[in-house]
Amino acid sequence: MTQDIKKVVLAYSGGLDTSIILKWLKDTYNCEVVTFTADLGQGEELEPARKKAEMFGVKEIFIEDLREEFVANYVFPMFRANALYEGVYLLGTSIARPLIAKRQIEIAHAVGADAVCHGATGKGNDQVRFELGYYALNPDIKVIAPWREWDLNSRTKLIDYAEKNQIPVAKDKRGEAPFSVDANLLHTSSEGKLLEDPWEEAPEYVYNRTVSPENAPDKPTYIEIEFERGDAVGIDGVKMSPATILTKLNELGGKNGIGRLDLLENRFVGMKSRGIYETPGGTILLTAHRGIESITLDRGAMHLKDELMPKYAELIYNGFWFSPEREMLQAMIDKSQEHVCGTVRLKLYKGGVHLVGRKSPKSLYSMEHVTFEEDTVYDQHDAAGFIKLNALRLRLLNKRGKN
Repeated sequence: MTQDIKKVVLAYSGGLDTSIILKWLKDTYNCEVVTFTADLGQGEELEPARKKAEMFGVKEIFIEDLREEFVANYVFPMFRANALYEGVYLLGTSIARPLIAKRQIEIAHAVGADAVCHGATGKGNDQVRFELGYYALNPDIKVIAPWREWDLNSRTKLIDYAEKNQIPVAKDKRGEAPFSVDANLLHTSSEGKLLEDPWEEAPEYVYNRTVSPENAPDKPTYIEIEFERGDAVGIDGVKMSPATILTKLNELGGKNGIGRLDLLENRFVGMKSRGIYETPGGTILLTAHRGIESITLDRGAMHLKDELMPKYAELIYNGFWFSPEREMLQAMIDKSQEHVCGTVRLKLYKGGVHLVGRKSPKSLYSMEHVTFEEDTVYDQHDAAGFIKLNALRLRLLNKRGKN
């Protein structure tokens, strides 16, 4: 345990765990603590975090609304790649960590702190994501991870520590929480406790952003999403900011039971874990983006993107947002989006997102070429030579050994 810490920037939610960490940092390291609370659209009132930090005597308190930066500079670039981890996960938790890490390092520089601290446990992926971000941006920063250092390894010990140090504990925090929740504007993630048995269906009360598909409206909702250079810029003809777009899509998706996922995933640290995710707006956005790409993106570019996407998604999941390989892939992905513009029409119905129309001023779709009716632009006789050339190696393989 490093003892020469003078000032530390703590990623602080104002909840029980980070409030305990705040006090523990002062007791253990005898250092000044600066708190940083990020509003990423988690839907919670953040001013109580300020009051709690003031109660602990914190002099420098940072509470920042990062919703627009989060969507514009992290979520949207990721969606240009159609990124899915293990084929289904839209990376809602993973993509939030690099922004939090970046702001912690920037604040540490601004206030002259020599360390940063996070509240991630020693079993999960977030400890890796936070710390890879810290070290990529400041190789010499000192990192404090309380869950890897202290002996407060049970809810009872945490409550005892809180009461001993006069840290307020809400009544609903005294019992064992039925599951753990992380949320931001892109998604909610629920895991642990009653969700740990992968055979048991998650109870309905776990879901808080979406109605069940069975209870969604019987009438479909139609929407149109406009794109420029691969990013959504408007809904139903109304231009909106990135965060406003995702907020609106969350509302529409939630009402129609869209975006639920029960996933048994492979954590970077090696174990498998079960998570219940809700990503209503992101699920709609992914379908819409692939729809506009289908009419504007060349086959070779699209297929190359699809081949590289799993690697890109894995880099984000594992915490390598600031790595050169992720940035290289991003440059290629962004290049592919230069002509990805236009409008898609979607039908939202009982948990499903259905693409029903697409149009673009940069369309590569040629009805003249594809029509079953008579045309003057395509000579069907050309296909014979095309097929024979592609079949040549197959014919030679078949004849090998027969002579």
